[in-house]
Amino acid sequence: MSNQRGKQLNKYVPDYVLYDLETTGISANYDEVIEISAVKVRGGKIIDEFSTLVNPGRTIPYGASAVNHIYDEMVADAPEFEEVLPLFLAFIGNDILVGHNIASFDMKFLYRDFEKYMGVVLPNDFVDTLRLAKIVFPDWKHRRLGDLANYYGISTVGAHRALTDCKMNQKVFELLGKELSGAGTMDVRQNVKICPKCGMMMVKRKGKFGEFWGCKGFPDCRYTENI
Repeated sequence: MSNQRGKQLNKYVPDYVLYDLETTGISANYDEVIEISAVKVRGGKIIDEFSTLVNPGRTIPYGASAVNHIYDEMVADAPEFEEVLPLFLAFIGNDILVGHNIASFDMKFLYRDFEKYMGVVLPNDFVDTLRLAKIVFPDWKHRRLGDLANYYGISTVGAHRALTDCKMNQKVFELLGKELSGAGTMDVRQNVKICPKCGMMMVKRKGKFGEFWGCKGFPDCRYTENI
């Protein structure tokens, strides 16, 4: 393996491993991983999955369990992260890693624990879908994974469990890739149409002469299109 950490890429790639962590808290200095999941993607399609709970060797705080619904009894017989990391490394190979907000969160846990438990540097390049969302939607105030999923019409049922978030984010990443490639606004957003005047979503409305597309920014934006 390389002795240098991978670099962040701000582009779509068709072959990758998208992963997600659940942890006991938000600090890569003090908190531990309690779940890790990943999906392997080739040509934009999921071909394999990896998922396991992790015993953090400590009590899971109430606040963390309230978000991810992972409790102490669920991880009591789970492997420790030291046992999981070699399996995860074999799963990802040399693939580019993808995830949401991983540049400032998940990668820090992986870098720390690969070096701590395996004595190696994680060299894989990575793509942060939060960064791509900032490029595609510069005017948005929030770009949480749930925000993006709702925007694209992707179900968020079961969110905040690692494998569910992986599958949700994989769909988001594919759609962000189409945005970056300049694909049209219809179909990319799963039957959601975007106002070319103000950038807000358009909805089907009924008028005197039948259905039409109307901007949700009405009355500030009065743009309409025929169906």
